[in-house]
Amino acid sequence: MSEPVIIIMGLAFGYLLGSIPFGLLFTRLGGKGDIRDIGSGNIGATNVLRAGSKILALATLLADAAKGGLAVALIWRLGSDTAAYMAGAAAFIGHLFPVWLDFKGGKGVAVFIGAMLMLSPLTGIAFLIIWLVMAIASRISSLSAITALIASLPILVFLGEADIARFAALMVALSLWAHRDNIVRLRNGTEPKIGS
Repeated sequence: MSEPVIIIMGLAFGYLLGSIPFGLLFTRLGGKGDIRDIGSGNIGATNVLRAGSKILALATLLADAAKGGLAVALIWRLGSDTAAYMAGAAAFIGHLFPVWLDFKGGKGVAVFIGAMLMLSPLTGIAFLIIWLVMAIASRISSLSAITALIASLPILVFLGEADIARFAALMVALSLWAHRDNIVRLRNGTEPKIGS
């Protein structure tokens, strides 16, 4: 297959894969109702945790991360680095704007982690460490995610992975936009802590 065809396939596959709302599916299967009616209304793992199930939250985190990782890995086997980068970004965008949920999805943190672990393992590991340290220190999930997202860009540049950094910058910008309400609450000191 030609590179343009692989890129188009990667974009379509990545977007559709990213659009699968695992948080919504898992909470319904687990008898927790519609996750969009709970807490922040978000379909991500943090809000699934607010539904009262650590197992479902972990399953959501892993499944969402797998969306980013799988999109990159499969398209990488078929095409160039650029095609893989674009597939990962498409999965991320699909998670934020899923066609099945009127384009109202999650914030993309887990999908970003999954994509980074495939594209730049050191950056993905650094992200997880930064998130964990911030979560322990602040007990605020959104602050931990925002800090790790922003930190990932200079880490990529430091590692000499400028091409990946360009695609990561798009994902970081979109995730920060999705976190805009959290950022307002952080500034006002009203953002809920993990477990609250």
